Amino acid sequence: MDRKIGIWLYSNGGGDKIQKKIVKKLKDRGIETATDINLRNAIAKKGHIYHGKHRVDELDLFFSYNAGEQTQYQAFLYQALNRVIPMINSYEAFALTEDKFQTSFLLQQHGIATPEFQLCHRDNAKQLNKIMHKWSKMVYKPTDGWGGVGLTKIENQATLDMLLPFLNQMDLRFFYVEKFVKYDNTDFRVDIVDGEFVGCYGR
Repeated sequence: MDRKIGIWLYSNGGGDKIQKKIVKKLKDRGIETATDINLRNAIAKKGHIYHGKHRVDELDLFFSYNAGEQTQYQAFLYQALNRVIPMINSYEAFALTEDKFQTSFLLQQHGIATPEFQLCHRDNAKQLNKIMHKWSKMVYKPTDGWGGVGLTKIENQATLDMLLPFLNQMDLRFFYVEKFVKYDNTDFRVDIVDGEFVGCYGR
């Protein structure tokens, strides 16, 4: 085997079983794998990025599918690796999908329906008040992050008035809000491979 692929895959929700299948199928094709390449434990020195005995920057490909555990340090190395070896998913794709505004903006540009949203400067409280009057209910969301951390449902003007001083203390550059949409709390995921739809599931 003269080809090697690095893998960092989520372990919860059956990820460990999926990884075993991927490793087996790659082995059947004569491709070696290095699993659990968590960049949190990597070190960059002398023009290389090391993870244990592996020079990650010399892998033939790095498959990263664990955005939920990415730290700033990992993302920093992720970006560097993306410049020198093939990546699935690319750093650009990761950075885009980690940002709620950038994702919603791009989807709407391509005619894909998303909840109405607005982004405004942190000092533009007047605009937020206008949005509140128009929508009656909205959700404040940090543009980065996952798992619902930081999401705040704003149900009336009093809630907004109470929230704004708190947000101003957080040194935010802007506010991103979405119109509140009543739904059944199902979170849908869509899988795209090479630009082709391959599946959708809800949880």
